[in-house]
Amino acid sequence: MRENKRAIVIGASSGIGLEIAKLLVKDGWQVGVAARRVELMKGIGAVAVEQIDVTADNATEGLQRLISKTGGMDLFFYASGIGKQNRKLQEDIELATLQTNGLGFTRMIGEAYRYFAGQGSGHIAAITSIAGTKGLGPAPSYSATKAMQNVYLQALEQQAHARGLDIRFTDIRPGFVDTALLSGDFHYPMMLKPDKVAKEIVYAINHRQHIRVIDWRYRILTAVWRRIPRFLWRRFKL
Repeated sequence: MRENKRAIVIGASSGIGLEIAKLLVKDGWQVGVAARRVELMKGIGAVAVEQIDVTADNATEGLQRLISKTGGMDLFFYASGIGKQNRKLQEDIELATLQTNGLGFTRMIGEAYRYFAGQGSGHIAAITSIAGTKGLGPAPSYSATKAMQNVYLQALEQQAHARGLDIRFTDIRPGFVDTALLSGDFHYPMMLKPDKVAKEIVYAINHRQHIRVIDWRYRILTAVWRRIPRFLWRRFKL
């Protein structure tokens, strides 16, 4: 049992973030939640709510306010992100994805890291994706930013160890999850339910796992992907 159970959940208005916030509240955590759409976070049972757009310059100020209102932070859970198929490489889609998944991610994870460095301990858990395993032609900026997130968390973990900081990291890599992010006419295979995904994520956090690929089928899939040579991968039609 944790002595301190104060959690901040970014991206708690829908999907996995919402389910995680609910589970943490149920498990006795003091939870502060944030997202762009505050009205969608009513009824979670959080002790504090803040409107935060991770792409905004003042997003870290919002995080600082939320931490204060929650009474501190021991777990930082990051679930914000966007992603679209972009087979025609539309510029606006690519740049918006970079803005949210690249700049927004770095801004918020970095602020949580600095807070925990000052506190002396903490746990950062973030949803990335199996899409970071390989470059995916249908979603170039999405797979690229997810690979960046994987490597960024790995780099911070190494830095924290070198600095003697007691900061834990959990890189959560789901496959296709039935959320608004994947709404539309396209049919995605092996779709996972958010509530089941959330339970597996909480298990990974409680057991302090470094990397968790969600669902055994995706663990097999990504293991195969990693072994496909580049000259064969570029011939795949996804």
